[in-house]
Amino acid sequence: MTVLYEDNHIIIVNKTVSEIVQGDKTGDKPLSEIVKEWLKVKYNKPGNVFCGVTHRLDRPVSGIVVFAKTSKVLPRLNEMFKNKDVKKTYWAIVKNQPKEPIGTLRNYLIKNEKQNKSYAYDSERPNSKLAILHYKLIARSDKYNLLEIDLETGRHHQIRCQLAKMGCPIKGDLKYGADRSNPDAGISLHARSISFIHPVSKTQIDITAPLPDDNLWSALEKSIV
Repeated sequence: MTVLYEDNHIIIVNKTVSEIVQGDKTGDKPLSEIVKEWLKVKYNKPGNVFCGVTHRLDRPVSGIVVFAKTSKVLPRLNEMFKNKDVKKTYWAIVKNQPKEPIGTLRNYLIKNEKQNKSYAYDSERPNSKLAILHYKLIARSDKYNLLEIDLETGRHHQIRCQLAKMGCPIKGDLKYGADRSNPDAGISLHARSISFIHPVSKTQIDITAPLPDDNLWSALEKSIV
């Protein structure tokens, strides 16, 4: 975890692939607790520290996570994420090149709770939810392609599922069709940047998260035209 931004109301961190945002059945310490401990030490606080979860990233995904530092600002941030008042941009490394360099994917997703996996369909099905994302091919290497993704909807495993449906599974994502795992057990999907109007100060917040320390990420970033 690296802190990218902090003020009296908000703290924004860069999550690594191994960290979980909220507690789950693994019992591993969640990022929310790690942030609490960091704040406790930094400000030498004797009592409890507040750290509210405003949105989530899948465990194998790296990048930007926003936490609320006060109970007053938490519902405001939750509402902003719900209403799509927060612009999030993701970068994904895929092996196969998409047929079109720029495109919009519209699918209907069904979540399978038992498998913790979503399935994408071209037409509406019972219990399905419309999923829309926009992608752009921004860099290429000999074997891999770097896509920039903007989400219009926020569905379970949406980027992973829709890119796989397009024939471009994310590098390392065995669950969605990648041929092998990454050495760090993560997937090559990174929450790269975030932009929103601060819910209290009303100033514009624009944060970009450094990429994972990895040769392929570095090479692709250098080859962006």
